Amino acid sequence: MLTQFGKKEHGAVFKLEMLTASMPLEGFSCSIEEYNEYLLKDAFRSQNDHIALTWLLREQATGAIAAYMSLIADAIKLSASEKELHQLNYPFRTIPAIKIAKLAVSQVFSKKYKGIGSFMITAAMKKALGCNNDYCAARFLTVDWKAGFTPPVL
Repeated sequence: MLTQFGKKEHGAVFKLEMLTASMPLEGFSCSIEEYNEYLLKDAFRSQNDHIALTWLLREQATGAIAAYMSLIADAIKLSASEKELHQLNYPFRTIPAIKIAKLAVSQVFSKKYKGIGSFMITAAMKKALGCNNDYCAARFLTVDWKAGFTPPVL
């Protein structure tokens, strides 16, 4: 049976933390091998090279990684009608965005909790809003989706 993630009683179960060099990453496994390898081999290097920031959802009791996401800066082109729809009367060709470049949920935790992927998307939205309030503007949240692959992430 799946337990709904995010219920009040689970509030202290998980913690969202930015990846650091001292965090153990072994043991994480999602259904996409490319995403497992990215976390182990490229996530920290991408962070040091200012390409992507990676956030880990960790179980507080064990430190196990339940999910991760990597966020990057993005920009999207909008047609005149799309700009009108979003009330963007600006001469810019592109509109700033924050992109979820990677989002993966552990197979172990996805069997135990329902809604971890949705929680991570909400967390990305909060990070984007925080960016808007403190650092730079991003009007949209975009997702780098693998065409032809529709895992049960949410």
